[in-house]
Amino acid sequence: MSKRDLKKYLSELSKDQIQDQILELYTKFPEVKNYYDFVFNPNEEKLLREAKIKISNEYFPLKTKRAKMRRSTAQKIIKHFISLGVDSFVVADLMLYNIEIAQVYSSNTKIANEAFFKSFLNSFHQTISFMIEKGILFDFKNRLEKISVEVYRQKWYNKSEFSATLERIGG
Repeated sequence: MSKRDLKKYLSELSKDQIQDQILELYTKFPEVKNYYDFVFNPNEEKLLREAKIKISNEYFPLKTKRAKMRRSTAQKIIKHFISLGVDSFVVADLMLYNIEIAQVYSSNTKIANEAFFKSFLNSFHQTISFMIEKGILFDFKNRLEKISVEVYRQKWYNKSEFSATLERIGG
């Protein structure tokens, strides 16, 4: 169904019928409930805090001994934040936190998996693209530079790609 068709359909319904449909959607679909919960109580600080806990738990689990190190967990949370319309600064902070917590983990643990390093280079690129798109790159330049310095300190195999990326954006 197109937006146009949906508008036409909704215009044919009474106010009560529309309210009933929205309440049904709210009850049936957790995504709709999350959206309305956020719209009416946009506590971004609490959301950010909870998200950071979930991401850090991937590397420093509280319940198990072994870290899962799933970048996809953070990617899902970031995508969810964007779909809710969370402030760009909060999303950017979370994107950087995802990389920074992985660096904390890798500073204490030997990682032989090249995919780990590739995926965080990809996250670095995505973060910079997001910041450029939102016009907030300058506000986070110091954190981006610190990430690049830490990559060199830890001797990540793709460290030159991190610094090359920063150089391209004037860092």
